[in-house]
Amino acid sequence: MNGIKQLEKIGYRFVGPSKHSAIKICEWTRKALRGENFCYKQKFYGIATHRCLQMSPSAQFCTHRCLFCWRNTDITYPKWIGPVDEPKRILEEAIEAQRKILQGFKGNPKVTKERFNEAMNPNQVAVSLIGEPTLYPRLPGLIDEIKKMGATAFLVTNGTQPDMIKKLLSHQPTQLYITLAAPDEEIYEKTCRPLIKDGWQRIMKSLSFLDKFSCNTVIRLTLVKNLNFINPEEYAYIIKNANPKFIEVKSFMSVGFARRRLPYSAMPLHKEIKKFSEIISKKSGYKIKDEKRDSRVVLLTK
Repeated sequence: MNGIKQLEKIGYRFVGPSKHSAIKICEWTRKALRGENFCYKQKFYGIATHRCLQMSPSAQFCTHRCLFCWRNTDITYPKWIGPVDEPKRILEEAIEAQRKILQGFKGNPKVTKERFNEAMNPNQVAVSLIGEPTLYPRLPGLIDEIKKMGATAFLVTNGTQPDMIKKLLSHQPTQLYITLAAPDEEIYEKTCRPLIKDGWQRIMKSLSFLDKFSCNTVIRLTLVKNLNFINPEEYAYIIKNANPKFIEVKSFMSVGFARRRLPYSAMPLHKEIKKFSEIISKKSGYKIKDEKRDSRVVLLTK
């Protein structure tokens, strides 16, 4: 597929016979291995950052070309093309690829033997790296395989495949994220640049399923100044109707290809994210529970 070599140069490793799946070591995982810092998901939800496998079963498939995305969205396909690899094989090869990359940490004086050995056996899988995972036709099976190995499965989706979200009611991840990137359809079109005609309606339908899940459910707002960082009351209205267990209000991060589309100044400061969160809290009834300043993110819950 086009773009694989380009992505490999910046740290991606493609797995499975058809190479539609990929992993990449998160910078937070590297920091956690060295005992320096950890991901906000560890602070909020208790996962072990150094044992997290960041992967995607649909690396070059997505229904959006979001301005804030760190990927090269020029190599994005809105529909599945080609064969579909087996979930078990994807997961096995993903773990093996992660182990090979992390071997270099074995001799690092900052990395304890215990942390290194634990990292060789990930117990958390973030299905969120790149592309839209709900386009992978065998996603329910992948979730089952992750849980079968005793790991937690954090699935992040843009919500444009409500039929797959509905299927996951019988194959629930540990935590289901739906990104809400706009308070209304007009801003959604500008922010996410969808490759499908009815994206907003599909997202609203996916959000309507959240209340039926027994796993942790999260609506995450990824906010950009002078774009979608407006109208917190309208976000609150959507959130209140969807009734997730958690809300994450987060600044977009100026990394990767996002730097080519948006200026660094478009990143809201943490204090601005906090103020925005306070308005959402007041209008939705959710309470601010936690925050992580260096990730510019605030957690709300009931």
